[in-house]
Amino acid sequence: MSVEEKSILNRFYFIAGGMFIFAALITFKLVSIQFVNGDKYRELAQKNTTKNFTIPANRGNVYADDGSLLATSVPKYDIRFDAVTVSSEDFKEYLAPLSKALSERFGRSASYYENLFRKARANKNRYLSVVKGLGYSDYVAVKNMPLFRKGPYKGGIIVEQRTVREHPLGKIGERLIGNEMRNQPGVYEVGFEGAFDQYLKGKSGQRLKQKIAKGQWKPVYDDNEIEPEDGYDIISTINVNIQDIAHHALLKQMEYYEAEHGSVIVMEVKSGEVKAVSNLGRTSEGKYYEKLNYAVGESHEPGSTFKVMALMAALEAGVVDTSTVVDTKQGAKRFYGRTINDSRRGGYGEISAARALEVSSNIGLATIIDEGYKKDPQKFVDQLKEWKLHERLGIPIIGEGKPVIPQPGDAIWSRNALPSMAYGYNLQLTPLQTLTFYNAIANNGVMVKPRFIKEIRRMNIVVDEFGTDIVDFKICSDKTLGQMKDILKNVVKRGTGESLYSEYFSMAGKTGTARTEYAAADWAENKRYISSFAGYFPADEPKYSCIVVIHKPSIKKGYYGADVTGPVFKRIAQKIFTDSPLIDYVIDPDESDPDLGKDYDQFYDQVQNQYERVPNVMGMAGMDAISLLENSGLRVRVVGNGSVISQSLKKGETFKNGQQITLQLK
Repeated sequence: MSVEEKSILNRFYFIAGGMFIFAALITFKLVSIQFVNGDKYRELAQKNTTKNFTIPANRGNVYADDGSLLATSVPKYDIRFDAVTVSSEDFKEYLAPLSKALSERFGRSASYYENLFRKARANKNRYLSVVKGLGYSDYVAVKNMPLFRKGPYKGGIIVEQRTVREHPLGKIGERLIGNEMRNQPGVYEVGFEGAFDQYLKGKSGQRLKQKIAKGQWKPVYDDNEIEPEDGYDIISTINVNIQDIAHHALLKQMEYYEAEHGSVIVMEVKSGEVKAVSNLGRTSEGKYYEKLNYAVGESHEPGSTFKVMALMAALEAGVVDTSTVVDTKQGAKRFYGRTINDSRRGGYGEISAARALEVSSNIGLATIIDEGYKKDPQKFVDQLKEWKLHERLGIPIIGEGKPVIPQPGDAIWSRNALPSMAYGYNLQLTPLQTLTFYNAIANNGVMVKPRFIKEIRRMNIVVDEFGTDIVDFKICSDKTLGQMKDILKNVVKRGTGESLYSEYFSMAGKTGTARTEYAAADWAENKRYISSFAGYFPADEPKYSCIVVIHKPSIKKGYYGADVTGPVFKRIAQKIFTDSPLIDYVIDPDESDPDLGKDYDQFYDQVQNQYERVPNVMGMAGMDAISLLENSGLRVRVVGNGSVISQSLKKGETFKNGQQITLQLK
């Protein structure tokens, strides 16, 4: 063998040996993958092609006190189609009947669906959107249509379920009820939804899905791996009728006074059950909506509504009596280098302590508290703390504002702190915290914690109940309580709230007007106020307490509590108490808004007597007109929406019980 042949043979052996070693290594790796690490790689492959998806549980419902729905979860279904998995025979056989069934159900032509499916088949689309947002009945119908009834593999149907939270009352009370956070779907932090999320959210389930394309998955089985458990239902204390009354009464006044924002709370005196909360904020276009939960979360200087707490402290400590004479000068008095003024020009002169509160004299209350406590201001603060005015109420709704009650030694304390606090400045409370104190006066001195929930239920079975929570069994002596009740009645009879007085309906409460943002450089040119009214009704045997707070009303139209918020309180009180509609007052721009009271009084007198003749309902809101006419014995037919523009039976006509009247609304 030549040297050249030997060299060629050696190279051949080397190459053959290398190939043998390479083949051996491949064989070894295959054996290793198949038998040694087989389970590991099979599991990895499974993970990459199948995945368990979380199925959110249906949230529990939120109900009003009468069982009306306030919030509920509604399942919605999106239907998609995998055009690849279906066999050619089935696609050809069922295309026409499926398209026809979809056409009959959803209104599009059958040819539209045929073209849609053919195009998806040609493009090998495995995730074609067929129809979205179906209710349950439509979903069941689609699932049983030709081809789709064969299931996800043979029939190509892909079903995606989601839940949508709906509010039957619409935007009314939205901040109280709560809703899903816009930037974090599925997360609830505000209102009932956030406060009682642990009950409402339920337990999530799981469903196994297989990856069919990039970012696209479809269920492996028709059934879930783990079924979700629906959340519990909560029965709230909210009354739908009172909520509606409060919302519209506040809205009407906010629109007239072009205010920035405002809130209303109505609470049942004995139980502390909150029956209505309305919060309205103004948009840049001048519209109002449930912007923030001002009633619960906004701490601010209350102004004159706090004078009730100040005088009660002085009466209880024996610093003054209701008959103690206070010199309010001629409407201006200096305290430690700062002048305090009363709203009345020329002042009130020498008046009793009781009268000072009735007419809401800043000087009167500042004098009483300063002279009574200047040697020991801590004693005054301690009384406020005994009433727990320095603490949050501890309600379950997230975001309760923090009260501020300063005391000697604090950074905001000065010699002027005491007289300022006497008429509601240099301290902060939320509307709900203020109302809780007024409610205690109405409740014979028993302070109860505001309550929003009555029961937790699962499948109509009561799981938990919430009773009245007493904060303080007696906030003051019976003597002080009786004196304060008399004063609050007289505020409406002959004090700052006398424009609200009605001989037909008794109310007790206190007006409030406070400057806000008064430290701003432009305050003199652009004055801003907070108007409020807090009280209860009826005055002698109170059933409900209520507070109305409106921020920054147009000062051109008025800003005093009696003008701005008092009429809202009165309208709410009378509509609740009479359980009858009130005439929807049309505001005359040339008239002062307190004239609302006159219309209410006339109507209140009317509704006490059964009509024998057809009343005039022209211009009234349709809802109010219907209630009035039906209460009169007429049968009402309505055409359109809005306010009444014509009535088929003329005003003053006699009628028979059950006779029909047709209203045209616009």
